[in-house]
Amino acid sequence: MGGPDACDGLECRIVNCTQRNMPETTISGTVFAPNGTLALYGVNVYIPASPPPALTDGVQCSQCQNTLPGGSVRQALTDAAGKFTLTNVPTGINVPLVIQVGKWRRIVDIPEVLPCQDNPLPANITSLPRNKSEGDLPKIAMSTGGCDTLECLVRKLGVDPREFDVEGGTGRIHLYQGGGTPSGHTALADATPLPMTNGLWSDLNKLKQYDIAAFSCECDEHSGTTPQMMANVKSFADLGGRVFLSHYHRQWISGHHVSLSNPAIDVPQQVWPTVGTCHSNEFPTDPSIGVIDQVSSMKGAAFAQWMQNVMAIVGGGGFSIEQPRQSCTNVDLNKAERWVYLQVGNIPQNFQFTTPLESPADNRCGKVVFSDMHVSGGGSGTNFPSRCSAAPLTPQEKALAFMFFDIASCVGPIF
Repeated sequence: MGGPDACDGLECRIVNCTQRNMPETTISGTVFAPNGTLALYGVNVYIPASPPPALTDGVQCSQCQNTLPGGSVRQALTDAAGKFTLTNVPTGINVPLVIQVGKWRRIVDIPEVLPCQDNPLPANITSLPRNKSEGDLPKIAMSTGGCDTLECLVRKLGVDPREFDVEGGTGRIHLYQGGGTPSGHTALADATPLPMTNGLWSDLNKLKQYDIAAFSCECDEHSGTTPQMMANVKSFADLGGRVFLSHYHRQWISGHHVSLSNPAIDVPQQVWPTVGTCHSNEFPTDPSIGVIDQVSSMKGAAFAQWMQNVMAIVGGGGFSIEQPRQSCTNVDLNKAERWVYLQVGNIPQNFQFTTPLESPADNRCGKVVFSDMHVSGGGSGTNFPSRCSAAPLTPQEKALAFMFFDIASCVGPIF
């Protein structure tokens, strides 16, 4: 047996720099989205004690744990500038490093860590993976929409176009066609048609194959929604799925139909009716100023600082929102965290809650985000990515990016 100074594994490669009257050995860097330019908050960065286990696809209860997969020799969480520093780290060649938020994960070997100094890492090492060859990506079901293009946001965030696919394909992001008018993307670049979202919502087992389900605004309420579809989406979230709802997909919360094309149609069942009053269909001043709620949201202060760091905040602490909408007149802050509201009228723009909503907070597994902020496509055509703009990320797209990566993270306080 080893004595009191015995070490194990990577711990044996830690140099006592204090005895040399030198600074500690550190590893530092900034974690970016797959595009290598947008810094990210709240990402775990750690040196694993043993190789982390493989990630499994599909819905599962993902609560925050005090132990990272594979254990950790040293660990850190990125700050509001996306920066991290690991201190008193192992030295030598091929030091393993894990960068992870939810099922976004990159595992790399640092070629060499030099003792008793800082070892800054370049962005090509510290960016989340663009594709499967660079690491792990969550499996995402994403519906297209005529008034919103969440798939274009993900593309702007740097995900490899080859990862966009249809159900049954090898890509990590499966596109489904929304039923709105005008329609959004209806086919892949190679003209492969997108399946309809009704087929996704109607099959709980199909939903359960995914980690995240994101529904773009279809320019109208979805008139074909049935009680079974409503129940399936709720079950998906309750089991640990992540659900992102844009504008007219408020129907999953309100259960009340305000249809532009047929006001007589009513959605047959509410899913989360107590979270907020979301029956409205108003169009605030375009553009408007959005304000980040730093009181009701646990991450509000970090979100606001992050938005300032990524150059999205305008004078007075707000940011510009183009084509804002008013679906909800209030949000129950005992049940949901409000992330953004309009400066004029205090109108909710984004909020998040955990599920099952009827369970104690410590027993919840899933997350739901509702957003009234659109992602503007800017292009034309129906084959992906023809409707996607190549313009830089707008302030509201950056805000949605913050929420997109946050929804992937574990449920509960981060240790």
